[in-house]
Amino acid sequence: MVFGALIIAKLLCVPIVMSYHTHVPVYIPRYTFSWLVQPMWMVIKFLHRAADLTLVPSAAIAKDLKAYRVTAANKIRLWNKGVDSESFHPRYRSHEMRLRLSNGEPDKPLIVHVGRLGVEKNLNFLKRLMDRLPEARIAFIGDGPYREELEKMFSGMPVVFTGMLLGEELSQAYASGDIFVMPSESETLGFVVMEAMSSGLPVLAARAGGIPDIIPDDQQGKTGYLFNPGDLDDCLSKLEPLLHDAELRETIGRAARVEMEKYDWRAATRKIRNEQYNAAIWFWRKKRAQLGRPFQWLFKRSLQASEVV
Repeated sequence: MVFGALIIAKLLCVPIVMSYHTHVPVYIPRYTFSWLVQPMWMVIKFLHRAADLTLVPSAAIAKDLKAYRVTAANKIRLWNKGVDSESFHPRYRSHEMRLRLSNGEPDKPLIVHVGRLGVEKNLNFLKRLMDRLPEARIAFIGDGPYREELEKMFSGMPVVFTGMLLGEELSQAYASGDIFVMPSESETLGFVVMEAMSSGLPVLAARAGGIPDIIPDDQQGKTGYLFNPGDLDDCLSKLEPLLHDAELRETIGRAARVEMEKYDWRAATRKIRNEQYNAAIWFWRKKRAQLGRPFQWLFKRSLQASEVV
């Protein structure tokens, strides 16, 4: 699709803005041959150098693209994060949904995870986590190719797989949990983390990818927690106090909600329209002017030659 869009944009002579929000080179070794990583970076470079502007969802991804010289550094811009704070709200907390997610044990601490069930999400880490937390329950909201493997992995454990949920059911699933845990180390931003925070849940996530942009160091213990990727003890040291202290969960969840109220899709869209698109148009015009200089030079030379004659 992106190649088709690129061809059409070039034929129509219009500026091109691309976004980079799936870190494909990180996923490749987990799904196929590692030697494909470098060819994929070459494809990414070809596409984004043909664009007039590249939007990325986090500073971490911008840093990666600059390190690999995907395109000119000044053409990589941050796409401001935004969340639908009306659809994802604590008011959607539901006793019926909590019964469903906890498999009929609503008084037990309930961990929720929302997202695609893929091997790249590092969800086997949650199995190691649950082995150490016999009192907790966990619900996986979402579907994907790794679901069957996960169901086998968690067999006999207090876990619920809901499959894909949409609309109000999804809003209820977020708001009806106690803690949201995100072990993925390859998120370009992590919209599910923002949705969980908007729903009033304390979040515990791996310190990787774009997640530290959402829960920076100065907000640790205030709006959420980060743990060192793959470090089970570090994760448990932050999770166990949340599991056993409802007041702490409520305090952090409330602060997370207030933080997410600052990010609105309207504001994010205005910035793209008024700043990013204008930047793309400026780069496009500059490129056209540079490409046209040889023709302008030839045209002037031909005029001078005709005047001499």
